[in-house]
Amino acid sequence: QVQLVESGGGLVQPGGSLRLSCAASGSIYRVNFMGWYRQAPGKQRELVARITSGGSTNYADSVKGRFTISRDNAKNTVTLQMNSLKPEDSAVYYCNGNITPRNTEWGVKYWGKGTQVTVSS
Repeated sequence: QVQLVESGGGLVQPGGSLRLSCAASGSIYRVNFMGWYRQAPGKQRELVARITSGGSTNYADSVKGRFTISRDNAKNTVTLQMNSLKPEDSAVYYCNGNITPRNTEWGVKYWGKGTQVTVSS
């Protein structure tokens, strides 16, 4: 079994910062890429940022220059530093990972349960 557990999130004023973290645990052979998605009420889930095992990143245009994704391969963790937050960043943020479990040969997509981020004055 593989689990992704998020931490962080909460309520912040516009212009503020938050840090989200996600840890992968369980029967893991290899963590391929990890990332963050978000879903606001009435909207589809969208990619926020993703990082490969080699450190290559890609971001949604709406967060470029404000959010930074990083990972610790030794700890199987991924972090999303969110600065200059806007009300439109409010959503449930989900950790996502493409992980190869032990005794398998292919990657499987896993999701965390999500953490609420609310940007409001």
